[in-house]
Amino acid sequence: MVLGWRRRKGNGKHSKGGKPVMELVVPNHFRCPISLDMMKDPVTLSTGITYDRENVERWFEEGNITCPVTNQVVRNFDMIPNHSLRMMIQDWCVENRQHGVERIPTPRIPISPIEVAELLMQVKNSARRLDQYGCLELVQKMKKWGEESERNKRCIVENGAPVALASSFDAFANDSVERNVAVLEEILAALNWMFPLQLEAQKSLGSLASLRCMVWFLKHQDLSGKEKSIVALKELLSFGDVQHVEALSHIEGVNELLVEFINKRVSPTITKSSLRVVWYMVSSSSNCSEKVKLAFVELGLVSCLLDILIESDKSRYENALAILDSLFSSEEGRNKGCGNDLTVPLLVKRILRVSPLSTDYSVSALWKLCKFGEKDEGRTLLEALQVGAFQKLLLVLQVGCGDETKEKATELLKLMNPYRAELECIDSDYKNVKRSF
Repeated sequence: MVLGWRRRKGNGKHSKGGKPVMELVVPNHFRCPISLDMMKDPVTLSTGITYDRENVERWFEEGNITCPVTNQVVRNFDMIPNHSLRMMIQDWCVENRQHGVERIPTPRIPISPIEVAELLMQVKNSARRLDQYGCLELVQKMKKWGEESERNKRCIVENGAPVALASSFDAFANDSVERNVAVLEEILAALNWMFPLQLEAQKSLGSLASLRCMVWFLKHQDLSGKEKSIVALKELLSFGDVQHVEALSHIEGVNELLVEFINKRVSPTITKSSLRVVWYMVSSSSNCSEKVKLAFVELGLVSCLLDILIESDKSRYENALAILDSLFSSEEGRNKGCGNDLTVPLLVKRILRVSPLSTDYSVSALWKLCKFGEKDEGRTLLEALQVGAFQKLLLVLQVGCGDETKEKATELLKLMNPYRAELECIDSDYKNVKRSF
């Protein structure tokens, strides 16, 4: 073993005891040639060069087929654990622990595709027999494998786990949610780190029974269970399958739950995911989208979204503006928007203040209110002028925007122009606006 010491360069500083300040040097053969960090799980390639497993796996995943040191084409990608070197590194760490060096743990042997396939076969068989306890034990074993390393997670996902788990979730949900709640929750927790799902897994998780189960979790489970369910719904709807949107919208109580989550803000994860789920529902091309919009408007979603735009958490602004823009496509939504004194000021305030996409949504929502809103003899236009919309829209055209936003901003300017002589525009920042109760 090599124990390297060197005197620290500088002006000859000494420690409190008068001795020169020394610096511990990690032996070169303990370092990974890729990262130059001390190896935690050294493995040797067919070229004879040893690397840290995580680094060399990432090297090959990036599409490289050569050995980083020798530049030889690697024809056999087997990685042989270098136990001798790993034990030397561990011994060196123990010997130098007084210098703050921590011993590296002995790495676990990575799972193989064959082990994953065998486990998934047992999971499917347990689900077919509706053996919830057997299936629960197997899923927990899979979870333990995944917690050991990112490599294990990739191996599990790449060898068909999402499909097997989603089909098992559907099977147990079809049987009884209340009776199988423990295994259903465990499966959903595992699926949460396997997104995005393959098409076959999407079909199983998007079945009516599976959707009803996730909505049941939103109603009856604790905070952790609610978070896993709403994240799963968000990921499922992100694929744009109209059938999933229609099936979810027909489940009793789901709209009320989503509005409640957005309004109460029980956790950042639930709030953001709920906003996304609502946006997928109201922006869908399904036959029931107009009915869904009307339902959310009647539940007071417009006011909830405006409250979000008053808050300081900008991460929610984009989704809130996207939903408002979609709701204002309906007459009922526009009427609710025009009837709230905060709507126009907040839309104008968010132009050029959050992100380019938020500006697009704000301009579009304002355009819908001014052009298709209540026949109020230009009241909305006058209000927009009062809070500085004309200057903001001119600035949008100057800094650049998409063609659709450009057309809407131009039309808004033309609509406002006849009213400019009547009012002196006021640049209002609305810093003192409080959340309405």
